[in-house]
Amino acid sequence: MMMTENELTIDDIDTDAMATPSPAKSMGDPGITPLSPTHVLDSEDNEPTRHQSVVVVAIDFGTTSSGYAYAFNKEPECIHTMRRWEGGDPGVSNQKTPTTILLTPDKKFHSFGYAARDFYHDLDPTESKQWLYLEKFKMKLHTTANLSIDTDLHAANGKKVKALDIFAYALAFFKEQALKELSDQAGADFENDDVRWVITVPAIWKMPAKQFMREAAYKAGLVSRENPDQLIIALEPEAASIYCRKLRLHQMVDLSNKTSLNGYSPTENVGAGMTQGDRYVVVDCGGGTVDLTVHQIRLPEGHLKELYKASGGPYGSIGIDYEFEQLLCKIFGQDFIDQFKIKRPAAWVDLMIAFESRKRAAAPDRSNPLNINLPFSFIDYYKKFRGHSVEHALRKSNVDFVKWSSQGMLRMTPDAMNALFKPTIDHIIQHLVELFDRPEVTDIKFLFLVGGFAESSLLQQAVQNMLQGRSRIIIPHDVGLTILKGAVLFGLDPSIIKVRRSPLTYGVGVLNRFVEGKHPPEKMLVKNGTRWCTDVFDTFISTDQSVALGETVKRSYTPAKPSQQVIVIHVYCSEKESVSFITDPGVRKCGTLKLDVSGTESPVARREIQTLMQFGDTEIRAMAIDVATSRTVKASIDFLSQ
Repeated sequence: MMMTENELTIDDIDTDAMATPSPAKSMGDPGITPLSPTHVLDSEDNEPTRHQSVVVVAIDFGTTSSGYAYAFNKEPECIHTMRRWEGGDPGVSNQKTPTTILLTPDKKFHSFGYAARDFYHDLDPTESKQWLYLEKFKMKLHTTANLSIDTDLHAANGKKVKALDIFAYALAFFKEQALKELSDQAGADFENDDVRWVITVPAIWKMPAKQFMREAAYKAGLVSRENPDQLIIALEPEAASIYCRKLRLHQMVDLSNKTSLNGYSPTENVGAGMTQGDRYVVVDCGGGTVDLTVHQIRLPEGHLKELYKASGGPYGSIGIDYEFEQLLCKIFGQDFIDQFKIKRPAAWVDLMIAFESRKRAAAPDRSNPLNINLPFSFIDYYKKFRGHSVEHALRKSNVDFVKWSSQGMLRMTPDAMNALFKPTIDHIIQHLVELFDRPEVTDIKFLFLVGGFAESSLLQQAVQNMLQGRSRIIIPHDVGLTILKGAVLFGLDPSIIKVRRSPLTYGVGVLNRFVEGKHPPEKMLVKNGTRWCTDVFDTFISTDQSVALGETVKRSYTPAKPSQQVIVIHVYCSEKESVSFITDPGVRKCGTLKLDVSGTESPVARREIQTLMQFGDTEIRAMAIDVATSRTVKASIDFLSQ
């Protein structure tokens, strides 16, 4: 929705206008007058109020696997990873569990993780069609253009469910598991009020996706809307970065000299330590996304400063699963694969699990073939569907590097497997090349490779070839748990990252005095004899601009009429650095700022509502006060499309 021509008005007047707010020249609904803009930096009093907790619990909600970890405030160095899960996979040792969820036929929560997968697998095929099984659903939040509270997901049987319900069920499951483990440890019931929760999200996620995660946490009962500070949204590569800079040498592998760094003194920090001003890149390669962050360390406190806005894309390891699926379509036909997934959803899940363990066996120097077990129902259903055997299909297909083995398996040459990795790895390398070409990204001392996909030796080799020794490539030993542990450290001290870069340009539309020659004539509006220019973009913050934690952008707004209860201001954003008008190409409406001015009777005729917005945190925050009464006004900023 475009703003009404006159949603906001601004006078080109000097700062003494603060004393006498300019009149709201409003025809549109909420008539608002911003006063002179100011940029203030008072980090100290604007740091978000800390929730008083006994323990920090971080949930790493991943595309392919999830888990939690915790630390008590009184022993911050001691991070506990969640208890081992039952039912692990062959060749996959991890303290995380698959991000899979099972609902009963009437859409009630049944189970999560291995338990969900195993139960689903054991259901009779006729029954399993009624149950709702979901996996790899987190990416939906990244790929949905107009994400809302009502966004749907599709279960394996093709049925629709509300995304918010699924995310809330998953978070509620982790809440229950963590509180149970904490209670067992304490020998008494552990209260949710004593927990500060941290949920990790990719740094390249837009604001709606971050807000969606918070809404799901409210729905799951992790925290209440009245106490939002009990939950922190952490950015995955930032969490990894916080953990990596604390690494000791015995906790990682240095690809530059290909040995586990055990020859050094184990207490030494990364490569004899990070020194003042060291710059490093964290490449977080997960199941769904790849996130790149560039940080500089500021000693003595070890605070971190972001040097370039987070970048990356949907180049996670599920891209390899997609390529495998395309390969199967090529051999057996897209029509068959589509049918098989709907008719035998549990067997399809089995096939992908079998592929997963072989995927992990792929390596640059491998010479022997990889065998993938085809479920019996695949072979059986194919014969019914096509009238000939799987073996016949393989012989007939022109895919020469996949054969049928006598033990009833798909036999892939190492080259065939490597070809499935290529598109995803190429994307990541391309992104790294572009990042390292940027002027801000010079003298990078270390490159930390983290996330589950970082375990892939094919990816490691590709990164080595690209860097050619320009930076040291470091892989933490527990690479899949790096984010989880870093998220706990972040929850214990969220102010550790002092300076971030804004991912987008944000602002609102205002009226300015019309200036001949500067403003386009079609934007002119005459009111009461004064000429105004409409649709002017009032920039709050620009893309890639450095913004300190606690730094605020101040604006003052005035209700159009005294009876007005709520002021609604549309927030616009753009990827471009400089924007002149809200109608410029690439500018879109991305959210609304709401100021609830009800119930504050004002002694003055024209009330001035001073709004403070913070862009230096992992989420954008807004606060507001009624200047005349110094009373707090309820301010909220909403990025989810209604």
